[in-house]
Amino acid sequence: MPAYHSTFLSEPDTRVVGNFAVLPLRTKFRGPAYPASEDYDILDEAIDLFRANSFFRNFEIKGPADRALIYGILFISDCLSALSARNATADRNEAGRILNTLALEHFSIPGDAGFPLNSLYSAPRDRVEAELLRGYLSQFRQELAVRLITRVYADGDKPSKYWLAFTRRRFMNKSLS
Repeated sequence: MPAYHSTFLSEPDTRVVGNFAVLPLRTKFRGPAYPASEDYDILDEAIDLFRANSFFRNFEIKGPADRALIYGILFISDCLSALSARNATADRNEAGRILNTLALEHFSIPGDAGFPLNSLYSAPRDRVEAELLRGYLSQFRQELAVRLITRVYADGDKPSKYWLAFTRRRFMNKSLS
């Protein structure tokens, strides 16, 4: 059975930096992303497909939107690892602080020496594109962290064991950290 791919592969007029799709986001955070015209965006898709795709070690990349999906899934994995490593019994507010810190801390972008997925992503052409990608990924990470908290803590003030169980799974045997 093949892994689930992004439904945004067929989006017309998608901005691409390097080979990473800069897709519209439904977000309250400032950044270069266009506002999404629909209720479903790449962040919702990454959260929805995380648990199913985390079982796959191989993933055929069919386009730039799949690269955005991969980044989202790997960031979710890092978020869940941070939640379980710090304290699996952290309340919703503490988890929000943990993930906000993770989303805002310095991170590498494709082309940087410290980026772990340079074999899958191409570097931005110039400094302007690099800043656009860094701003987009910062906005992407912040909004994804907020949405993940609402999913993991949907039942109240305790994290869902069905989400934290996936901290041991590694999608494509990779990690962003």
